[in-house]
Amino acid sequence: MLRVRTAALSKALARRYSTFPAPHALVFLEHRDGELDSASLSALTAASRLGGKVTGLLAGAPDQVPGVVDKAKKIKGLDTVLHSVSSQYSTPLPEIVAPLLEKVLSSGSPFTHVVSAHSSSAKSILPRVAAKLDVPAVSDITSVEHDISTNSTTFSRPIYAGNAISTVRASSSISIKFFTVRSTAFPAAVPGEAEAETEVLDPVEVSDPPSNHISTSLSKSDRPDLGVASRVVSGGRALKNAETFQATLYPLADALGAAVGASRAAVDAGYADNSLQVGQTGKVVAPELYMALGISGAIQHLAGMKDSKLIVAINKDPDAPIFQVADVGLVADLFEVVPEMVEKLK
Repeated sequence: MLRVRTAALSKALARRYSTFPAPHALVFLEHRDGELDSASLSALTAASRLGGKVTGLLAGAPDQVPGVVDKAKKIKGLDTVLHSVSSQYSTPLPEIVAPLLEKVLSSGSPFTHVVSAHSSSAKSILPRVAAKLDVPAVSDITSVEHDISTNSTTFSRPIYAGNAISTVRASSSISIKFFTVRSTAFPAAVPGEAEAETEVLDPVEVSDPPSNHISTSLSKSDRPDLGVASRVVSGGRALKNAETFQATLYPLADALGAAVGASRAAVDAGYADNSLQVGQTGKVVAPELYMALGISGAIQHLAGMKDSKLIVAINKDPDAPIFQVADVGLVADLFEVVPEMVEKLK
């Protein structure tokens, strides 16, 4: 009798286990100038850790999409690349791109998860679509794990400027789980040997959109992009003015082949462009080397760089909070130390 009951229970558990579908993630892939954004490639890595199929979605203008599709289908981990072409998609405004995602995720959709980088564009698009579908969205995650036996997904995400880690579980009651990915927490996906299948999607034209793209202004620099650079040299308010900021930091950054960053105080004072701000309200970076020059180490700044592999701090104040997270600290006048470093590096 016991043996019969045990067998019956095993069959019941097997039937319950098999009712949940295997995860199938839809990754919104961003691109610029014919190249996939590295942050989207990190989102692709996060999606692959769910343990199921991964489909990419590309949207763009007729002159943008074909070249990007050829590169996307070679990325390791992608099973299918969906792409839609329309002049309206030349700049991914949330009001224009969201209806396309809604169409893809309409009833009968195989997708269990929707993923994107935590970029300024995608973190506007995904929550919009999630709200339309009446499901929650989890933002800026740093880890993800899917349990197919319960059809639940568990995320980790930093809160309180990175001073605490929140663990969030999306249960099986959430039909489609939306999340954005902190790119510094996952390595970028790389090209593989196999090619993904491609499929064309008809665009969803939006008549009389509530907002229109006027222009894009990008800061041009010969230095590496701050968001993906392996070395970053950042300056704070101690650099006095914009001229001193450039004269002190730029030679060191050039000698190291590094990107230039700045604290919020330096940006607010006009020393550096807003695109160079590192911190909670700026860019989150995790380079191999991060040099903080004249930066006190306010909690908002630390939230954007404390995951760096090696942190070097130079400050005259021995009690500056930056020294609490620095791997190498030097209490000195940066105006004396930095020129000496540049000479030795040369």
